[in-house]
Amino acid sequence: MTADAPDGVPFASAEAVTGPAWVEVPTAYDGILLAGFGGPEGQDDVIPFLRNVTRGRGIPDERLEEVAHHYRHFGGVSPINAQNRALKAALEAELERRQLALPVYWGNRNWGPYLEDAVTEAAAAGDRTLLAIATSAYSSFSSCRQYREDFARVLTDTDLVGTVTIDKVRQFFDHPGFVAPFARGVRDAVAAMLADGHAPEAITVLFSTHSIPVADAQRSGPRDIDFGPGGAYAAQHEAVASYVMSEVAEAHPAATAVPWELVYQSRSGPPSQPWLEPDVCDVIDELPARGATAVVIVPLGFVSDHMEVLWDLDTEAMDAAAEAGLAATRTPTPGIDPEYVSGLVDLVEERLHGDAPGIRPHRTDLGPWFDVCRPACCENVRAGFKPAAAGIAP
Repeated sequence: MTADAPDGVPFASAEAVTGPAWVEVPTAYDGILLAGFGGPEGQDDVIPFLRNVTRGRGIPDERLEEVAHHYRHFGGVSPINAQNRALKAALEAELERRQLALPVYWGNRNWGPYLEDAVTEAAAAGDRTLLAIATSAYSSFSSCRQYREDFARVLTDTDLVGTVTIDKVRQFFDHPGFVAPFARGVRDAVAAMLADGHAPEAITVLFSTHSIPVADAQRSGPRDIDFGPGGAYAAQHEAVASYVMSEVAEAHPAATAVPWELVYQSRSGPPSQPWLEPDVCDVIDELPARGATAVVIVPLGFVSDHMEVLWDLDTEAMDAAAEAGLAATRTPTPGIDPEYVSGLVDLVEERLHGDAPGIRPHRTDLGPWFDVCRPACCENVRAGFKPAAAGIAP
């Protein structure tokens, strides 16, 4: 089923024009679409993969090779595909445990298996109403809307518009299942630093996430809500970090004196384009002058230990900490933590049951986030308007 927005652009999901922010009507789904970013699985894949990531930007291979060394350092293999295979298996096991007969199809935006492959496979199996779980928890163009636009593109490219519909679970940045592994990791790391003799005020917790262009950050989230200069993207991270630190302080009262900060990493834009700051390594360089002796690095913006975590945090940030003479540790990402996997299936059950907002679990005042995006939510003005599947209101 499709519906037309006021400008006549077809949407791939009936919910796109229903109006309410939350879908409270029980919905039957045939399958789950696990939507990932994708990554190379060998040296020969690296440049073709980076061409896919940067398609339409006209970036020559010589410049792509500057980024390629991150992957080449690890044999040309990104861990992200193996992590998504593990997540797919964990989701299947949890769905089976709950007696939910929903197959899980996995497809990526930038490398095989592609979204086109997954959706075509689902349609061939007769599974034509899909609920998508994207491997990204926050609101921004690249972490949410671009997935929705890709769903619409894939349905068009495979001639499945009107045959297959794709809805998407809400952004889960403050769902208990996503937040719990971070809270546990920071709690354990701070406890270890305290036990090693570091004073609470000398331990700094840095919550790190992917930097994005300031213009994209400002347009993240609904246009009718003021989230501050960093838009919903920064506000969501700040809210989750604050909650995590409150949990740490509850477990270790001395941790109320531990300072924390939201920082950014993995900037890839031209110097002339403003991106969110400060950079994680720049802040680490400054910590000794602030009296810090230890740093806890938290990959808050990421669901698994993929390349941005392994290179930008485990390599560059940890090297910066060593050069600054700081004791340093990096806390885990959710990965396939049982609470995280269970939380993702909770999101599926929300849509199966049509849960009202009041009973949807969340850990910050910003949640529970919307099922149906508000007009112009997370739109990339540089790319222009594109139709988007899975819940974009007119």
